[in-house]
Amino acid sequence: MQRETSNQKANLLIVEDDEIAQSKMKSYFEPEGYGIATASNGQQMRKHLQTREIDLVLLDIDLPDDDGLSIARDLRSNSNIGIILVTGKDSEVDRIIGLEIGADDYVTKPFNFRELLARVKGLLRRAEAQSSPRVNHEKLFAGWGLNPLRRTLTSPSGEEMEMTRAELDLLATFTAHPGQTLSRERLMNCITHRSWNPNDRTIDVLIRRVRQKMEIDPKKPTLIKTIHGEGYMFCEPVTDATKSSNA
Repeated sequence: MQRETSNQKANLLIVEDDEIAQSKMKSYFEPEGYGIATASNGQQMRKHLQTREIDLVLLDIDLPDDDGLSIARDLRSNSNIGIILVTGKDSEVDRIIGLEIGADDYVTKPFNFRELLARVKGLLRRAEAQSSPRVNHEKLFAGWGLNPLRRTLTSPSGEEMEMTRAELDLLATFTAHPGQTLSRERLMNCITHRSWNPNDRTIDVLIRRVRQKMEIDPKKPTLIKTIHGEGYMFCEPVTDATKSSNA
């Protein structure tokens, strides 16, 4: 995902069975400079992914012949491609399941195109920054190594962990502010740049996933602790590997 520059932008794949909605999305994003491919079902989507390089998928989860959530799960299990779920149901269950299986973001129909464009740009921008090979910005803590630019997390045993982009964005935010209580609103803004709704459980879902992958006992977390009524705190000291290597 390194084409989102001033000269060449990324390729988007719109998976939407409604021809009118599909056409509107295509006509909105094309003038912004993005390469656009369209699909009406999972089979067409897979053909595009096999034949061209796609950076981000806008995936309708309410496809008539395919389960969009299952498609998203398969996508995530096989790649780090950006995934924004599009749903006509304002269902908290669908949103939570989508995040649980590894989607990066979601929008609810009817949506504002400017907001959707902002989310696309934000996701691609973060992916571009994370994949940049410019310098080593690895953060070390409790035996773990997080490199936000290269989008990798290494366990104390040396194993590279499978993490979604949202999980890495969340962890990068925590390691940039160790020992500080971060509110859900602040965390939400850092990872999705969307306004926070007090009933939105996105942050809680992501933290639960990170705990399950990193904590010895997720029910008794030591890395990320809940500060009741305020938010969450990253409790381990963090060392910048670049600075320590030059010492």
